[in-house]
Amino acid sequence: MSTGPRSAILVATGLFVVWAGATWLLEGRIDTFLRPEAAADRLIYIVVANLIIGIAGAAFAIRFSVESNGADRGDTGFGRGRPSATWIAIGLALGLGLYLVQGAPSYDPVVIINACAQVLAVSVAEVVVCWALVGRVLKRMFGAYGSRKVPHIGRSKWIGTIGATVVSSILFGIYHFGHSAPFNTVSMVAFLAFIGLWTSAFFFLSRDVYATVAFHNFLGVFGVARALAAAGKLEGFSTLQVPLLVTAVVALLALIGSDALVVRRNQPTEVGHAAH
Repeated sequence: MSTGPRSAILVATGLFVVWAGATWLLEGRIDTFLRPEAAADRLIYIVVANLIIGIAGAAFAIRFSVESNGADRGDTGFGRGRPSATWIAIGLALGLGLYLVQGAPSYDPVVIINACAQVLAVSVAEVVVCWALVGRVLKRMFGAYGSRKVPHIGRSKWIGTIGATVVSSILFGIYHFGHSAPFNTVSMVAFLAFIGLWTSAFFFLSRDVYATVAFHNFLGVFGVARALAAAGKLEGFSTLQVPLLVTAVVALLALIGSDALVVRRNQPTEVGHAAH
C-alpha cells in the first residue's frame, strides 16, 4: 500500500477514534442525554463532539484523504456541484416511510419536527464521519484489494462497496458504546449496526451527503420519539422548541460551510455528477 492511501486510512481512523472518544467523554461518561436538566452539557457535547470534530474536523480529513491519493471526490458524497434535490426528496420520503412503518410513536407533525431538530446535529456528524470519511476510505481500500484478487473493474468496485458497507455499519454501531444507556448495550449496538446497513446502502447509492442525512436522521427520530413516549414526555414536544430548531439550523450551516470552505474549496466540480 502506497503512502497516500495509508495516510488516508490513518487520518480517517484517528478522526473516528477522537470523535467516538469525545462522544463518551461529553455524553456517555456523564449520561448527558439522561439528564434533562443538563442543558449546558448537551450544548458542549453538540458543539465539541459533533460540530467541531464530527463535521468540521471530518471535512478537513476528507479533503486530506482525497488530495493524498487522488481519489474520486464523488465517493465522499460531496462530488456534485450542489446537493441533489431528487435524492434529498427520496431520502426524506424513505426516512419518513420507515418512521411510519415501524409504528410511529407520534403522528403530530410538530413532534416530528422537534425530534428531527433534536437529533440532526448528531446525525450529520454520524453520516460525515462514518460514511463520507471512513466509508469512502474503506471503499477505496477494499476496491484496491479486490482489483488485485479479482482483476475486473466492475467486480472490484462491488467488492469495495460491499466491504465499505459492512465495516462502516459495524463502526457506526460500535461508536454507540460511547453513548449513554440504552444505546451503549451490546444488543443495541448490534441493532444499530444493522440499521447502519440501511444508511450505507443509501449513501453508496445516492453518493450524496445531504440526501443521506435526510434519510438517516429519521432513523434517529423514531428512537427519540419512542423514548419520549415511554417516558410520558411527548407532550413537551407538542409545541415548536426554538432551541432545538436553532441547533438544527447551526448543524446544517456547519455542514454547508464545511462543504464549501473545506471539502470543495479550490476543487473542480465533478461535472459527471451534476445535481438533478
